[in-house]
Amino acid sequence: MVTSCSKNYFSPEEYLEGEKYSQIKHEYVDGEVYAMSGASDAHVTISLNAAMLLRNHHRGSGCRVYVADMKVQIKTCDINRYYYPDVMVTCDGRDKESEYFKAYPCLIIEVLSDTTEAIDRGKRFKDYRRLASLQEYVIISQKIMDVEVFRRNEKGGWELSAFEAGELVEFASVNFCCDISEFYEDVDLDTRNFIA
Repeated sequence: MVTSCSKNYFSPEEYLEGEKYSQIKHEYVDGEVYAMSGASDAHVTISLNAAMLLRNHHRGSGCRVYVADMKVQIKTCDINRYYYPDVMVTCDGRDKESEYFKAYPCLIIEVLSDTTEAIDRGKRFKDYRRLASLQEYVIISQKIMDVEVFRRNEKGGWELSAFEAGELVEFASVNFCCDISEFYEDVDLDTRNFIA
């Protein structure tokens, strides 16, 4: 959740060094630094549930699951960005080389909020698609049981699979499947948002 933007240019090295000591998390977009705001109870609970489910699934596999405080680097010839995904999985050995960010995730999950939904669906997803390693991008609603999985197909395009209450959610990139309700354990959903 973005709250403010600095107007000074920072090199990636300055950003990464400053972030080690900052009491506030910041995201980095081509030299500009954006402070992150806090998250709701539902947002944090869903993120933690997803991370725990994936961590238990990957225990002993060599894959690593990160939640909220690990940055993903998106670097191409024309952009250099660092974001904090809500949940990220990497199975790529190259990611062991960097202690403060990962560059080769196969799965990224974002939990939607009112202030970030447009960014998560638009600009951020566009940036994440630049990661050659990324096989699935998942968007989870915190208002209703709704999980959208964008999966890269064999031609490099992205296909959507949507899941709602009573369905099994599958992340093919990490061979994972669970009932959608497991993401929402201990979350008070607004049942007025459900269509009867």
